[in-house]
Amino acid sequence: MTQHASAYFMEDRIDPNETHTLSVLVANEPGVLARVIGLFSGRGYNIESLTVSETESQKHLSRITIVTTGTPMVIQQIKHQLDRMIPVYRVVDMTTSGRSIERELAMVKLRGTGDHRVEALRMAEAFRARVIDATNESFVFEITGSSSKINQFIELMRPLGLVEISRTGVAAISRGAEGM
Repeated sequence: MTQHASAYFMEDRIDPNETHTLSVLVANEPGVLARVIGLFSGRGYNIESLTVSETESQKHLSRITIVTTGTPMVIQQIKHQLDRMIPVYRVVDMTTSGRSIERELAMVKLRGTGDHRVEALRMAEAFRARVIDATNESFVFEITGSSSKINQFIELMRPLGLVEISRTGVAAISRGAEGM
């Protein structure tokens, strides 16, 4: 195969990886999160985002929300392996359910004065970001929304004096009357 033909085929290849958000209902007990993370690391799966919190204190249940990437076969494998774990009660692929809401929170710190400061405030208003801390030389903005919205905000803030970012990771919930 010629070098030109090789390059041609490389351009036509489509990345088979997909991003999926998995919601995992588990018993709220020591070691559960470590076992779930161990499943991912032991098999070489990457976790893009991870959030966990107790959601039903009376039943001692926690929800782990994991954003991961892989081929459809790998995603299916992850879901089956999670389903077989004890004490996992339920695994829902929020991406394929088609009826979910995903949000993330980020705090974005900027340093700047003059025109950069004014522009940062203007951008923050357009993105509905709130100023949660301000000094003469810096701001900390709080922004919530989809990960793509937060990514756009961050990219616009880079040239204006971006210093630091702290993100919560994705939280997801299904629409409608049914619970998990």
